Amino acid sequence: MNKQTTLCVGLSLLLGWLSGQAMAQSVRETARELVPQIQPALSSETPPVGASVPAAVRTLTWEQLIPAGWDPFKDLKALNLDSLKDNDPRAEEALKKMRKMWDNAPINPAVLGLSVRLPGYVVPLEDLPDGMKEFLLVPYFGACIHSPPPPANQIVHVVLDKPAKRLRLMDVVWVTGPLSATKTDSHMGVASYRLEARQVAPYNEKKR
Repeated sequence: MNKQTTLCVGLSLLLGWLSGQAMAQSVRETARELVPQIQPALSSETPPVGASVPAAVRTLTWEQLIPAGWDPFKDLKALNLDSLKDNDPRAEEALKKMRKMWDNAPINPAVLGLSVRLPGYVVPLEDLPDGMKEFLLVPYFGACIHSPPPPANQIVHVVLDKPAKRLRLMDVVWVTGPLSATKTDSHMGVASYRLEARQVAPYNEKKR
């Protein structure tokens, strides 16, 4: 299991309890029942069809936004969820600490200032008549919408120079532009990164 898959699996522990959608379920039930529903992140191997990619642009994976050695599940490792009783306060406290840590997740300084290309799902921050001017880019379907936000270093705040009228919720796109460490705290989640979009193109995965 790679780092991104582990990140997605751990996110399910927050599903329901932190969002208030499944208060009747215990932490153990949440872990057992919801983990298989989490989808993996997008691949970053294929360029958008019909779009040129300048040599100076670096294609990133979502794993590369996470600094080496950062453990997103530090506060859960000491707990054996199967040994806890329903609604055990120790598990709830660990989840609170993990959410706080995720909202303050550290960035990877090695990617800052680069012109990058990253694939992801669109989470709109606005719905204006002229089109979408900013949105959150997330690594897997349903993040921030059907499940609580992932760690802040797995959310990118995308700002377009011109509004885009054809973008919709959970559209899958490639976004290209310079990446910075500008933290954004929105109603949909906290982002550790900001990307000034020079290009937004549909995501097309290579057929195997």
